[in-house]
Amino acid sequence: MPDVLTKAQRTKNMKSIKSKDTDIERILRKALWEKGIRYRKNYKKITGKPDIAITKYKIAVFCDSEFFHGKDWEQQKQRISKGEHGEFWVNKISRNIERDNEVDKELTSKGWKVIRFWGEDIKKRTPECVRAIEEIIFDVKLSEGVDI
Repeated sequence: MPDVLTKAQRTKNMKSIKSKDTDIERILRKALWEKGIRYRKNYKKITGKPDIAITKYKIAVFCDSEFFHGKDWEQQKQRISKGEHGEFWVNKISRNIERDNEVDKELTSKGWKVIRFWGEDIKKRTPECVRAIEEIIFDVKLSEGVDI
């Protein structure tokens, strides 16, 4: 049975959610740093302000939480719409998904490689996330004719 929170508990939980330096961002950044991959945090010079920007290779990495970025959205949408303030949350998350797509298209059109990871994937499969980034770096080096 799902946890049922009081209104005060739910409010406290929602207020504690951060927009930067989240656990998932810190986990991925630490793993990248240990691999010698250098990056910028919350890079403001490009659209979308990616959580991690590997500027040398024009790679924008977004660490997306499942709730706010709509993982399995069609199923979640049904569940969320039935809850308190359902319409608000459905509209908010739908707009987040739309904005994510707009950001991806704009960055791609400017030559950036965009990669998005779900929070649970970062937590449970950090090495695979790092490997995906390393593969993009390898591909960029290959396309630029850099000795590998």
